[in-house]
Amino acid sequence: MIAFLFPGQGSQTVGMGRALAEVPECRAVFDEADAALGEPLSRLCFEGPEAQLRLTENTQPAILTVSVAAARLLASRGLAPDYVAGHSLGEYSAHVAAGTFAFADAVRIVRRRGRYMQEAVPAGTGAMAAVLGADAAAVARACEESAAVGFVSPANLNAPGHIVISGTREAVAHASERVKALGARRVVPLAVSAPFHCALMRPAQERLEPELRALAAGDPSVPVVANVDAEPKTSAAAAIDALVAQVSAPVRWEDVVRRLASAGVRAYVEVGPGTVLSGLVRKIDREARVTNLEAPDQLAAVAALVSGARGAIS
Repeated sequence: MIAFLFPGQGSQTVGMGRALAEVPECRAVFDEADAALGEPLSRLCFEGPEAQLRLTENTQPAILTVSVAAARLLASRGLAPDYVAGHSLGEYSAHVAAGTFAFADAVRIVRRRGRYMQEAVPAGTGAMAAVLGADAAAVARACEESAAVGFVSPANLNAPGHIVISGTREAVAHASERVKALGARRVVPLAVSAPFHCALMRPAQERLEPELRALAAGDPSVPVVANVDAEPKTSAAAAIDALVAQVSAPVRWEDVVRRLASAGVRAYVEVGPGTVLSGLVRKIDREARVTNLEAPDQLAAVAALVSGARGAIS
């Protein structure tokens, strides 16, 4: 079985999607995004400036657009998954690929999602850091021991030895020192504009929830394995519930990949900008075959992977 995986915030680069836009099916996606937002998002993807692309309310629709353009290219060549999943924002791309809701609706709502997340916490008061080389128990303990300083909790459980923490700046700094004392190899502060996927995002969740529930949504055409509980969502209602909870809940990416593996997935295609998820999959499932697609010249490698995976089944 094959899963398509969709990246989240942090995968953006100036120039992303430019090669895709040379293909008519993909160019149509960029045109649709520009029309839905009433502004040239495509030009921001292709030309920057980088400072504007890094703004959360721009980053989220930009990555979604490039990812959906790549997915359209795969669909136009008859390359289809058995499952889809996405990291944080990428779960929206996964739902567009699965037909849960329309791309135009998605690009508008992730623009607001980014804005609400940015506005949930005053600028400069939140932080995130990647903890490398420590297990989940040590990270949880470090966060608990930092409660007197402020709020901090595990936000992204990405892979063995790769966990991101999120919270107030002082508490994240305190937890970073504590987890190093507990044996972490390294802690890397992340250049983010807000503390995502923690309880500090509840104001954003409350603003976004009625808009998500108002979306015209249908049942996904293939199961979408959700960040919040690593369970496949096969109905519109379950899909929306998961997206609502996701705003302030940890991204359980390691569990997502293990759930896909337990369902029989052996081949993964990262669809959209970057290769972050490909690297995480290799850390989680060393038997997995992984490739990515963010430009048309990578189609042959994807087709070979999909054909090989299908052939192994038959």
